[in-house]
Amino acid sequence: MFKSISTLVTSLFLVLVTSSCVGQSANPFTSEGQSVTAQDFISGLENLWGMAFLPNGDMLVTERPGRIRLVRNGKLVEKVVSGGPVVHAKGQGGLLDVVLHPNFATNKLVYFSYSKPVGDNSTTAIARGKFENDAIVGLEDIFVANSKGGGHYGSRLVFDNAGYLFFTVGDRQAPPKGDLAAHPAQDRSNHHGTVNRIHDDGRIPSDNPFVGKAGIEPSIWTYGHRNPQGMTLDRTSGNLWAIEHGPQGGDELNLIVATHNYGWPVIGEGVNYGGATIHDSTTKAGMDSPVHYWLPSIGTSGLLLYTGDAFPKWKGNLFVGGLVGQQVARLTMNGKKVGSEETLFNGHGRIRDIRQGPDGYIYLGIDAGTKDVSIVRLVPTAKK
Repeated sequence: MFKSISTLVTSLFLVLVTSSCVGQSANPFTSEGQSVTAQDFISGLENLWGMAFLPNGDMLVTERPGRIRLVRNGKLVEKVVSGGPVVHAKGQGGLLDVVLHPNFATNKLVYFSYSKPVGDNSTTAIARGKFENDAIVGLEDIFVANSKGGGHYGSRLVFDNAGYLFFTVGDRQAPPKGDLAAHPAQDRSNHHGTVNRIHDDGRIPSDNPFVGKAGIEPSIWTYGHRNPQGMTLDRTSGNLWAIEHGPQGGDELNLIVATHNYGWPVIGEGVNYGGATIHDSTTKAGMDSPVHYWLPSIGTSGLLLYTGDAFPKWKGNLFVGGLVGQQVARLTMNGKKVGSEETLFNGHGRIRDIRQGPDGYIYLGIDAGTKDVSIVRLVPTAKK
């Protein structure tokens, strides 16, 4: 398994990630009996957050300071894509995720999540515009969350098979104290700690589970989350998966089911920074425990369900990015349960996003906090 050779690969991969020479490769490694090579794909990005492939194989990339970048024919276009939102680029805030409309080929619509300045505070917002002539035109907010705080914006975006847009909002770093059941993530009159569902123009679907319920925001699909920064849809089963950051320990993988309460901060596996107890317990009736969790935390961000043909042994696996853990966790799945976990790329940079390209390769967005950030591409090792 890869864990047994991770020390050897580490030094090689660090050279790869920080190199400005596109196409340079690390030595191949083996996983599930298939040989994989990591290639440096793009350098020169700052605080990469989200990636979205265009139908022609080009890519839109968001940088948290507020820039939209274009990768064309495997090269980073120097000119910044204009027309993006004005963001609250402070701390964890800024320009966050990006996703294409399911009918992008005809309507050219692109969606962004970002931290929107609101007075002396900020909130999670969703905006959309058209990508035309290498610019975003007609940008408009379609959703502005009822939330405020210092961070934990959530912000992952996923369209389902029916064309509804799911997105996450974090708990905004509201401190867990006193009566945990009164925490904002347990209070559905705001959007703190929620997964939400809207139409592609921002309207609230009439069949959302809390529509018409007094005192509940009607966009809410699930609640009781901390800071979900990864989400992916199994388009065959319809299962919606999300990962969220725990505090000190207790990062979670959750199966998202309408109306369910995922327990933050009442239940969980982690502790507060410094080691103090947070939760009342690890389980509680009426609250969902995670399908899988990490102790210690790996800083979960970016989630991919692999469906391509380039790596046949990885089909149906979940890939989880790790920020503080600087790794990728590969999870084999047995239906709605995790069968096994393998650690890839331990110690090679903060993995912020993971996407599958039209070529079936896997692309890792690495947020190192500097302009040496790269997109790394996993490809099958060429046979000699």
